[in-house]
Amino acid sequence: MTFAFIRHGQTEWNRQLRLQGSSDIPLNDTGRAQARDAVAVLAGSEWDAVVSSPLARARETASIIADGLGIELGPSYQELVERHYGDAEGATDQIITERWPDRQYPGLESLDSVVGRGLSAIERIADEYGDANVVIVCHGTIIRYTLQSLAGRPFDQIINGSTATFERQGDGWRVLTVNDQLVGQTPLLRVE
Repeated sequence: MTFAFIRHGQTEWNRQLRLQGSSDIPLNDTGRAQARDAVAVLAGSEWDAVVSSPLARARETASIIADGLGIELGPSYQELVERHYGDAEGATDQIITERWPDRQYPGLESLDSVVGRGLSAIERIADEYGDANVVIVCHGTIIRYTLQSLAGRPFDQIINGSTATFERQGDGWRVLTVNDQLVGQTPLLRVE
């Protein structure tokens, strides 16, 4: 069983460097092209289904990928919604630096909550899809910190439209690629 996290394609808020979080912002044309580019990256492997976060930018990316691969568009999972950034959603980095220099925004969801949702989602998908290889379209922060939890090491920013692959081995997961690049040998970590 292999899973691939895909970060949704670009939105206007991504382009404007606004913090999106759980705000439901649609893809722009660049984001749609990035979704089509992700199809080319995935096309060399066997995929059985595509699932996603329910937010419009992830769902549309998932639909483009499923159509491009000629496979099932599966359900959306609430656990895959991006981190809620509270009062900072929609703000630019300049506004964030002025109002919240410590980046502790009112209403900010904890990283522990984000990682817990990410791990719960992949276990739920694994239970529902058995040995299938599944593409999971969601969001940068949840991908980054879920992979960090699985690999036991930090990762930099997750790029729009990029692929990160990881595989089930026994009771654990091994991270293979991040941002379409090989990670190298990562330790096998169990999900509790």
